Amino acid sequence: MKRYFLALALWFPLLVQAQTQLTLQNAIDTALMNNLDIQISQNNVQIAKTYNNYGYAGGLPYINATAGDNIGMNAINQKYNNNTETNETGIVGNALNAGISANIVLFNGFKVMATKKRLSLLQQQSRTELNAQVQDIIASVMLSYYDIIRQQSYLNIMQSLVDVSQKKLDILNTKNTVGMANGVDMMQAQSDLNTAQQNLNSQQLAIQQAKANLMLILNSHAKTNFNIRDSIIIDKTLRLDSINAYLKSNPYLLSAEQQIHINEQSLRETNAQRYPSLRLNAAYNFGRADYNGGYTLLNQNYGPTAGMTLQVPIFNSNVYRTQKIVAKLSINNATLARQNLYNTLATAVANKFNAYTTTLSQIESQQTNFQLAKQLVDLVLQNYQQGQATILQLKAAQASYETAAYQLINFQYAAKSAEIELKQMMYQLGK
Repeated sequence: MKRYFLALALWFPLLVQAQTQLTLQNAIDTALMNNLDIQISQNNVQIAKTYNNYGYAGGLPYINATAGDNIGMNAINQKYNNNTETNETGIVGNALNAGISANIVLFNGFKVMATKKRLSLLQQQSRTELNAQVQDIIASVMLSYYDIIRQQSYLNIMQSLVDVSQKKLDILNTKNTVGMANGVDMMQAQSDLNTAQQNLNSQQLAIQQAKANLMLILNSHAKTNFNIRDSIIIDKTLRLDSINAYLKSNPYLLSAEQQIHINEQSLRETNAQRYPSLRLNAAYNFGRADYNGGYTLLNQNYGPTAGMTLQVPIFNSNVYRTQKIVAKLSINNATLARQNLYNTLATAVANKFNAYTTTLSQIESQQTNFQLAKQLVDLVLQNYQQGQATILQLKAAQASYETAAYQLINFQYAAKSAEIELKQMMYQLGK
């Protein structure tokens, strides 16, 4: 993942000129740089990192400074034990107070340590979820990228069908110059050429739509007027035992595992409420009160204070008991969710690997069928030119070639898609 984010710093002009060539790596880098979900995940990582400190966990001291100045006007009625009495009104008093205090937790049942551990796990989980998001984006880009290659391969098939239809019509036009052409065959040949040309135009539109879908994933506003000069190359080295071994690295599975540990730390925080808490307190206070009348004209005090506060929990209306039950259930739920996710991934791996291996075997046989169908078209076209084949035979050969070509391309794309999804579950995309 670090390699990708280092590449993101190198901005390159994507698709700014007509018919710019786009590579898979360029597409992946652009998607990772522009994707809004990636940016949100990066912000979540930063938020979790900001929270992860001993101060937020309650392990650092709290220091407060206070100051106040109050002026008041009072009436005084004072009687003393020597039978004297003071009665005054309009006495103005000024009371000034200032101080600084600090307190720190010395012990609270190891709650600070449990909270700090939970914050660290949350930070790790946010990074894991970012990795999962990166893998999802890479997979989406690759599937869309290879879909464009598939659509372009379709276009090549259609172009070859147009060429065959054009040759067929040219042969009939040549025969027509010497009066040997069949009018029905000429109309059929012209109709076949028109249909092939229409299919070609429709496929060009499909390619533009596939490119637009890729631009949407890249979150790019560039035009879709670019080329992809690539082919579908399948990694045939994947093995089921290796995939299952790497499955434990799946970021979604790691995140589920981390959630169990997070909930365990929450339980430890709850258990800490059973223990006494001890705080160290220290302060320095200054107070001054002066009056313009009365028995006391000035009262001033200042100095430091220090002490400890011990709090012993006795009964809290069963709040702790309720929180403990809920925390244990949360751990159990996280464990079940992790197991359910693992079962789902393991089943998906088995099914996808079966599709991968089956499709690979189909590709081998289909390549033979495709070559035979291509040779058949060439042979029938040659025989048709020599008058040894009918237009229906040529049309049937074209249909056989078209079917064989489409199946081969679809098998290749299906195998590549299975490979991408398997590597995504292994957390191996882009490595």
